[in-house]
Amino acid sequence: MDLGLNNRVYVVTGATRGLGNAAARELVADGAKVVLTGRDEKTAAAAAAELGPNAVGVAADNADAGAPERLIAAAREHFGRFDGILVSVGGPPPGYVADNTDEQWQAGFESVFLGAVRLARAAAAELGAGGVVAFVLSASVHEPIPGLTISNGLRPGLAGFAKSLADELGPRGIRVVGLLPARIDTDRVRELDNLSADPEATRAAHESRIPLRRYGTPQEFGRTAAFLLSPAASYLTGVMLPVDGGARHGF
Repeated sequence: MDLGLNNRVYVVTGATRGLGNAAARELVADGAKVVLTGRDEKTAAAAAAELGPNAVGVAADNADAGAPERLIAAAREHFGRFDGILVSVGGPPPGYVADNTDEQWQAGFESVFLGAVRLARAAAAELGAGGVVAFVLSASVHEPIPGLTISNGLRPGLAGFAKSLADELGPRGIRVVGLLPARIDTDRVRELDNLSADPEATRAAHESRIPLRRYGTPQEFGRTAAFLLSPAASYLTGVMLPVDGGARHGF
């Protein structure tokens, strides 16, 4: 299936590893060009080099108020256009209500929530009809995940923002979508499993509650993200798509 991604240009944040990197890889594999970001300049450049000439790495922190304009300018400078953005960011620190400090909450809000709002707002101002703003969120949008209190507090609010943005941008032909990953086999998920006394048993317990009985692969997530960002998904907006092997039991 031709997704219509050839020569389209996307900014993908938090893309030196994990889900953002998986999405960037699949976008490039299907013909798109990407500006990918990471907090470290060398790491971002190395991640882009792995993807070839259709990717460029830029050091940027989602919490930096100046990052959105700089990233969109980089897309136009390197590739001559800007068609959309995938806002991904590493998860905030794990912990329960009594564990997380005000400083952790503030840092999480700046990077996970306000940074995403700024990136989406800047993208919306620059995109035309056919453009897309996408967010990597979490299954915690629908159901809190034990031990991830800060994420549980921030992700549902960001989904609400995304839904409002979809309503506002729809008349301009700009789509807004969200992806809700659950147990995808990334470094982040393995780190969370390793917080338990028996990581293998923890993983087996999670897999037993997933109808497909396994964690998803980063490639599976990346392909889903590439489709949602592509013109092939041109009539999808305002949706929050679970990428979870059936773990969400609601409709």
